[in-house]
Amino acid sequence: MENPYIKETPSEKLVNTKVAEVKSKVQDYKRKNILIDILNLIDLTSLNGTDTIGKIKSMTEKVNNFSKEFPKYKNVAAICVYPALVPVVKENLTDKSVKIAAVGAGFPASQTFLSVKAAECDLTVQKGADEIDIVLSLGSFLEKDLEKTAYEVKIIKSAIKEAHLKVILETGELKTIENIFLASLLSMEAGADFIKTSTGKTSISATPEAVYTMCSAIKTYYLKTGRKVGIKPSGGMTVAEDALLYYLIVNEVLGEEWLNNKLFRIGASRLANNLLKDILSFDKKTDFEGYF
Repeated sequence: MENPYIKETPSEKLVNTKVAEVKSKVQDYKRKNILIDILNLIDLTSLNGTDTIGKIKSMTEKVNNFSKEFPKYKNVAAICVYPALVPVVKENLTDKSVKIAAVGAGFPASQTFLSVKAAECDLTVQKGADEIDIVLSLGSFLEKDLEKTAYEVKIIKSAIKEAHLKVILETGELKTIENIFLASLLSMEAGADFIKTSTGKTSISATPEAVYTMCSAIKTYYLKTGRKVGIKPSGGMTVAEDALLYYLIVNEVLGEEWLNNKLFRIGASRLANNLLKDILSFDKKTDFEGYF
């Protein structure tokens, strides 16, 4: 199937120009209140083969105690782990404002049977996950089998019912603005509640150009349907300026309505501590060595 959205796709020149404009504003918006808001967008993530029950329990306890340690700041949005570790988070998480997220469906390659993908995601929700992050079937998409690509998303969304579905596009592998825009719209039409850039397991993770393109697709979809879909840049973000750039892109394209963790997440493992360090620096606290 050929791309049905080719006429709506933003040009590479437009995307590059707009991203350059937003980049020029980043330092002007590095303010304490905005960094606090960004901290509340983070999916605190641990996706390593070496993850243990003890490590995830410790991470969860830090999230539980965050409000006591930092009463003036908002907690992270979610804890994101592998499916087998969801019960650990579920059993130990006491801050009910924080969601439980998990990757699924043969993450990170998505190269397994659809029945296995759906079953894994269903079981992960049964074990306590509020949100499931899956990878779009890149093999099908790159072969232009758009019907099969969309069908997989529909089946998995049906399997997890009311749980939120985040579809990872792996934008670094899609390479072009056209592919990213098409994959975004395809995923949303198939039922995605969020679209996400990357797994963090490839050489190219989130880029501002990809996020600008995805936000443009979300806007196009919203204007057509009235349904708001969320955006999640993920992978490669370590410092406040990285996250702030994506925050400003979302604001530029989608507006303030998207600047909350119901519609905007940031996937990161190291960013939270660096954000906290910068937030505390506004209060002249320079001895912070990390919390999460």
